[in-house]
Amino acid sequence: MKSSDPTQNPQSNLGPNPELNRATHTVSIEKVLGVSSHHAQDALAVEEPLELQLAHGPLDARSVKSISVTMRTPGHDFDLAAGFLMTEGVVRDPNDIDQILYLANSPELPAAKLQTESALPYRPEKNVVRVDLVPEVVVSLANLERNLYTTSSCGICGKASLLALQTVCPPRRKNTFQIEAEVLYQLPNRLRQAQTLFNQTGGIHGAALFNATGKLLAVREDVGRHNAVDKLLGAEFLADRTPLRDTLLLLSGRASFELLQKSLMGGVSMVASVGAPSSLAVQVANDFDIALVGFLRDGHFNIYNGAGHILGHTSD
Repeated sequence: MKSSDPTQNPQSNLGPNPELNRATHTVSIEKVLGVSSHHAQDALAVEEPLELQLAHGPLDARSVKSISVTMRTPGHDFDLAAGFLMTEGVVRDPNDIDQILYLANSPELPAAKLQTESALPYRPEKNVVRVDLVPEVVVSLANLERNLYTTSSCGICGKASLLALQTVCPPRRKNTFQIEAEVLYQLPNRLRQAQTLFNQTGGIHGAALFNATGKLLAVREDVGRHNAVDKLLGAEFLADRTPLRDTLLLLSGRASFELLQKSLMGGVSMVASVGAPSSLAVQVANDFDIALVGFLRDGHFNIYNGAGHILGHTSD
């Protein structure tokens, strides 16, 4: 896969955000302590729209369609795009992708053959990403739109959402991942220490991958929980490291159906969250053999599925 973004470094999974200057914004505030106040500067996490366009079809009849607009924190945009397409079942192999590029850097396509539907009325540089698939990849836009509807967190039928997952999820092997409870307790602090943007702004979600010994493998941050996970899984997908069967995904917030769906598509064996899981997230964990832990903080956690995958605790 070719890349047209010099800031995208696949080896920087644990390094600083390559677009840190775009990811934060400083504002003047009035800081109040008790009954006294003073002027100060405060760093905010940037929230900007990112439009994702998909180019596919034969070379002499390429079609380009806008398939998603999300509010995200700039940085690792190509990981985000790849992770989104992988977790929605559009691509299954990194070789399905010919190139990812910002629209401002895209070469001219044959105008007579190009069908473009854009969801944004403007073209700010680095806020529109296009993913070019190789000509051999067949895309069902009808299925993509249906999956996006049934997997959105909008309160629709859980049964329909689970059936949609059954049709697109990759084959699963027996889950053999195990981790010590004492190691599990250490992970939230390790994630927090690696969250560069959270440490600056206090207002951003984090997602991280760990192995069974508690080694931090990769971390991503974003104002959107699902974007942080897409960036994380997308980086692993582009590096050809999926499925992630020997890994644990740690979420800085709650665990929703959408995040369990993305974990399933990435082949993750265990998901742990600092917050609570939803009922449908627990159902996904049960149905697809994913170990699931919630409320991992302050020396305690709840096991919602897969107690046998966590060692070093005893049952009453």
